[in-house]
Amino acid sequence: MTIRPDQPVLFVEDSPEDFEATIRSLSKSGLTNPFVRCEDGDDALDYLYRRGLYTDPLAAPRPGMILLDLNLPGTDGRQVLAQIKQDENLRAIPVLVFTTSKHESDVRACYASGANSYIQKPVNLATFNSALKRLKEFWFEVAVLPPTA
Repeated sequence: MTIRPDQPVLFVEDSPEDFEATIRSLSKSGLTNPFVRCEDGDDALDYLYRRGLYTDPLAAPRPGMILLDLNLPGTDGRQVLAQIKQDENLRAIPVLVFTTSKHESDVRACYASGANSYIQKPVNLATFNSALKRLKEFWFEVAVLPPTA
């Protein structure tokens, strides 16, 4: 089973510019899934656990994938990743770390916490678009995922 076209992609990103550039690039590559943006880790956890503004399941559908920045205000991406992958109900959601950090310690820690992929945000626009096209092709067309609950 792959990620269904009706499943949203949850993008946890504090930069509006990075969010818009990513959405444009993924849409250009043919991705039609809806996007939900949470600007920090606390908001993302509220979304995933349907707390606060997200108590209505229709307003907070389970994401098919999470694109997660590491350096977030408040609860950072490392903490969000750890919490998701420790939760029996959430751990099957693919979490792709999408960050500017290229520190080996971040890469190691994210994979140790259960990240499904670690992608450093390319700074060149052509490379950025190419990376997101390949992300879309692999995760939305090739990868086989377990059925969702």
